[in-house]
Amino acid sequence: MKKTLFLTMAISGIFLNTFAQQVKFSEFDLDNGLHVILHQDKTAPVVAVSVMYHVGSKDEETERTGFAHFFEHLLFEGSENMKRGEFMKIVSSNGGQNNANTSHDRTFYYNIFPSNQLELGLWLESERMLHPKIDEVGVKTQNEVVKEEKRLRIDNSPYGKFTENIFKHLFDGHPYRWQPIGSMEHLDAAKLSEFLAFFKKYYAPNNAVLTIAGDIDVAKTKLQVKKYFDEVPKGEPVVRQKYTLKPIEKEIIDTAYDANIQIPAIFAAYRVPGMKSRDSQVLGLISNLLSAGGSSRLSTKMVDDKKTALQVAAFNYTLEDYGAYITLALPNNNTPLNDLLKDIDEEVVRLQTDLISEAEYTKLQNQFENSYISANSRMIGVAENLANGYSFHEKNTNEINEQLKQIKTITREEIRDVARKYLNKNQRVVLYYLPKK
Repeated sequence: MKKTLFLTMAISGIFLNTFAQQVKFSEFDLDNGLHVILHQDKTAPVVAVSVMYHVGSKDEETERTGFAHFFEHLLFEGSENMKRGEFMKIVSSNGGQNNANTSHDRTFYYNIFPSNQLELGLWLESERMLHPKIDEVGVKTQNEVVKEEKRLRIDNSPYGKFTENIFKHLFDGHPYRWQPIGSMEHLDAAKLSEFLAFFKKYYAPNNAVLTIAGDIDVAKTKLQVKKYFDEVPKGEPVVRQKYTLKPIEKEIIDTAYDANIQIPAIFAAYRVPGMKSRDSQVLGLISNLLSAGGSSRLSTKMVDDKKTALQVAAFNYTLEDYGAYITLALPNNNTPLNDLLKDIDEEVVRLQTDLISEAEYTKLQNQFENSYISANSRMIGVAENLANGYSFHEKNTNEINEQLKQIKTITREEIRDVARKYLNKNQRVVLYYLPKK
């Protein structure tokens, strides 16, 4: 048993060191503005082909919310060279997987294929970008799909509307105040011409990043990219509105009722800087300190020792313009919600007052390195992180290789000072989330 354990640890060490090395990549632009990132990794005969469009729910009009998420679905309808509903069938019949997701800031489409199907992946994404099928039939079909998704994931899901209820206060005056799923009434009221205009504005090559990661020949792949994407016309430059929100200076308290729950919850949320900020990285470490794993401060105190909470968490919801730092707790043994909030607040004050221990600091560094390695252990993870660097960090694709170094420079004093700066009672939204009787 001891020999087996030692061998496992040794293999794990080799694995970690391998993936902790620099992620090598090359990048170039096509004449139409499409930014292309290539990462070669021949450890497995797999390739990830992804396109990140810099468009999310924050780019929508106030009376036409939900468009970006709607297009996540609509752009699977097919194209001029592909029958309706064939996109996913083509992928699966050639040994591939595909999906997409939408946030407040971007939409991400990806395909994972055996590496001998790279050209197919490029053709599929070029078809989506060049001439997708956007018509009344597709709009009506996907409208029903989105409505069902909203019913399943939000309306009938326990605690499904907590972000909606928090963000409307935290980001009042910014498009982050609505969720990517948007309003079904807005989608119902939209005309086909509005969908076509949204596509033309945001799904152009100069608002996108094509990332290919895996078992590729770089020189050959460059030629294939040009073959399939050169003909896509360049769009007009996307001009984004900038929003500057007034600081929250007085605690905002609200109550929401949910018919899908039996156990209440309490949330406290703070508006914090966006993902480009160093402070955002510090807040990520604070989240781990408070609630990552059973030995974290909040879990140990409230779940294990006092047994007042069934669940407790803290996380940094990072977005491009701003972020939301959220703490939450579900009571055990009918503990009053205010008692849970008091316990969480005590741990925040402790962070603001005392430096964390050297042992905790080392643990935080190790946790981040493990999560970093895990995120980049699959080709689709590498592809997404490369695209994120270019899209959200001032076109710095190499941000993927700078993350670990940056985290290692964060000090214990910085953790204390960031907690002092952002996590104060007068700067937050408190949400009582209660069962609807």
